[in-house]
Amino acid sequence: MSEDRAVYEALLEAQSRGEPAALAIVVSAQGSVPRHEGSKMLVRRDGSIVGTVGGGALESLVIQEALAVMSDGRSRLSSYALNDLAAGDPGICGGTVQVFIEPVGLSPLLLVIGGGHVGRALAELGKWTGFRVVLSDDREAFCNPEYVPGLDGYAVCKPGNIAQHVEITPQTYVAAVTRGMPIDLDLIPALLATPAAYIGLIGSRRRWALTVKALKAERQLTDEQLRRVYAPIGLELNAETPQEIAISILAQIIMLRRGGDGRPMQWLGEEVEAEKV
Repeated sequence: MSEDRAVYEALLEAQSRGEPAALAIVVSAQGSVPRHEGSKMLVRRDGSIVGTVGGGALESLVIQEALAVMSDGRSRLSSYALNDLAAGDPGICGGTVQVFIEPVGLSPLLLVIGGGHVGRALAELGKWTGFRVVLSDDREAFCNPEYVPGLDGYAVCKPGNIAQHVEITPQTYVAAVTRGMPIDLDLIPALLATPAAYIGLIGSRRRWALTVKALKAERQLTDEQLRRVYAPIGLELNAETPQEIAISILAQIIMLRRGGDGRPMQWLGEEVEAEKV
């Protein structure tokens, strides 16, 4: 089997299993270098590889960069000079290499905490829109494949212990649709200790105000820490049904993930017309 084919087959396997991996490709090579443009290497979460971009210290640096890509989900273009070991270069071939590294098999994770009406609707909607979805509840009856089929995981545990059961990364979006404030007092500090991209909490403004007061007094959380929490969760749609509320929540998550601002689209049209005048 050719090296490229082995890399592509490993890439497809990672994608089909939803396993994090990163693809490194030499995109530019000048001078004397171990591998040239088009050389590929797939790096798995455990650091194992398929293919090579040159071996030695250079490859070790690329593997470390690939692991960072898997952690934050952001592609990188890295340059390596192979001239002077004393200066910290990973080789002495005499050339320079640019390697593009991108995450593969790494869909963002939607972690839904609370399997009630809204949680169930949100888990189903999140799966439909392409997220990996994990549902968690401390009640097994509300957290199993029969209750919500087809999800990527089910974590039956106390909400405050969620980080012990689900890996929460910078590619994780957490929607806490919990049953009440006593649960939130344990859950919010646990979530704030993670690098989650988004932490949203359901409830009224009054509930959140009381929760903030208690979290400051009992858990010594600061305003800066609590500003990470989107509460009440979602965009204002005047939503009422569980499905409508789920749309409100997922719309906010997509907006933040894609860098949107939530404005009505016709504003863009007005701006374009104004520019033509």
